[in-house]
Amino acid sequence: MTNEATIQTPARPAWRREPGVKYLVALDVDGTLVDHDGHMTEAVKEALHGVVAAGHHVVVATGRSKGATLPIVELAGLESGWAVSSNGGVTLRLDPALAGGYEISEAVTFRAHAALTTLRDRLPGAMFALEAADGSFYSTAEFQDRSFGMEAQQVSFEELAGMDAVRVVVFSTEVDLDSFSRLVEEVGLHGVTYSVGWTPWLDLSANGVTKASALESVRRLLGVEPEHTVAMGDGNNDVEMLQWAARGVAMGQAPDDVAAAASEVTGTVYEDGAVRILADLAD
Repeated sequence: MTNEATIQTPARPAWRREPGVKYLVALDVDGTLVDHDGHMTEAVKEALHGVVAAGHHVVVATGRSKGATLPIVELAGLESGWAVSSNGGVTLRLDPALAGGYEISEAVTFRAHAALTTLRDRLPGAMFALEAADGSFYSTAEFQDRSFGMEAQQVSFEELAGMDAVRVVVFSTEVDLDSFSRLVEEVGLHGVTYSVGWTPWLDLSANGVTKASALESVRRLLGVEPEHTVAMGDGNNDVEMLQWAARGVAMGQAPDDVAAAASEVTGTVYEDGAVRILADLAD
């Protein structure tokens, strides 16, 4: 376990399709494999199973916690390999021989006290939640979300701000998304990596930690060449991952800045946009 990410994400390599090569295929979950109600269609399931059967290294890469990632791993039919959760803060090694079928390979922790204190001062009504390295959650209010994968234990702000975290979530019901985004930019957060979601929701990770930094470590462990990497996603927390992959695919509903980070755009999640990409890899 480390307290600071050290891997630098390289620039996008040139995509190369070669017969017989096993690709690293990194897949966002919400808005990519499942819709925003958490539903995965039969077409996506079948396409996923086809990519797995073809022997490619399928890696779920999500902002969800470990507990909320594992059900997607199972749904995708992944029994061995790797998964990235908590926006790169936690990397899981999957192996059916292990207890529960997985182990935490790496958890990158940080202290967000300064950032959280600044945000609390500017957003006095905001709710805060923290994911610890073991996957447990703590919150300053009755704050629950599907991405947590478990019930959060309520603690004081001071307790939460003093804990080691792999991810911190900040959510406000008092401002709209545009105002929230402007405020986050004005605050000028230092020493952390952050991304703003589709709502007034902010994810904080250790400095330099993204889905891409975790995937680069997995790529090296697997011995996959940079030009044999694929990634698909739709959110601001996918930008680095889409830039990292040789073939970065944005979902059709992705915001313009996310689409600009990709090398191509597919259909929306409600059009099963992931299927075309996955079917191409399974051929």
